[in-house]
Amino acid sequence: MKLSVQEFRDWEHKSITLLGMSGVGKTHLSTLLRKKGWFHYSGDYRIGTRYLDEPILDLIKQQAMQVPFLRDLLRNDWIYIRNNIKVDDLGPVLSFVGKLGNPERGGVPLDEFVSRQAAYREAEIAAMRDVPEFIRKAREIYGYPHFVNDVGGSLCELEEPGVIDLLAKHSLILYIQVTNAAEEQKLIERAQSDPKPLYYRPEFLREQLAVYLQEKGLGFAAEIEPNDFTRWVFPRLFHSRIPRYEAIARPHGYTVTSEEVAKVRDEADFMALMETAITRNAA
Repeated sequence: MKLSVQEFRDWEHKSITLLGMSGVGKTHLSTLLRKKGWFHYSGDYRIGTRYLDEPILDLIKQQAMQVPFLRDLLRNDWIYIRNNIKVDDLGPVLSFVGKLGNPERGGVPLDEFVSRQAAYREAEIAAMRDVPEFIRKAREIYGYPHFVNDVGGSLCELEEPGVIDLLAKHSLILYIQVTNAAEEQKLIERAQSDPKPLYYRPEFLREQLAVYLQEKGLGFAAEIEPNDFTRWVFPRLFHSRIPRYEAIARPHGYTVTSEEVAKVRDEADFMALMETAITRNAA
């Protein structure tokens, strides 16, 4: 969706999709706007509560059934397990996706990891296809005048025809770009210390896995130390996504920097930033 500044100001029910790597400020903006009458749609929350809820619970129950005490309680329906995901705490989704590597060190075997990656991809596509309906629900059921779509960092990886077109039709896409090395390093360190669920395109995973195994002198994915691979691969994932984000933002939306987003303190600041982005694009 492309608008002039005046068209943006006159847009009665604004819908914004925030695009960018985890940690650039998407949830910061969404939380800020939620306090000012915007409906906050979290793609990852929708994934965890709707599309991966049952697989997450199945995985937990599978582990619980290995403990005799818990097995008896579950079989007799004396306890129940539920997914307690939060918008700002994606632990259940992170646990389901897991980390590739040695199962004895908490890793997920390669075949199972690939299967979970495919499930995560399908869940994210479904969550994005839900956006138009939630825009309607936000206004007609819950009475929110505006809508902000806080998407996962892997949106640019999905390669699903129509998803970006759908979002561009129903919302204004705002790409939050990291523009300097210091901010980039800070984001990478944050992602490594506080990881979010990561999706890897199959070809990217195959290529990077081969490089990693060669560098480390390993023969099989089952020998990988899970945390080490995650730390090693994230900077490469980060750089591989930049041109993909830009390829979405150029024809479909607008771009701001993470530094500009960090200065946003209220809704008025956000509106001013949006107008700056629109003006900059038109120049």
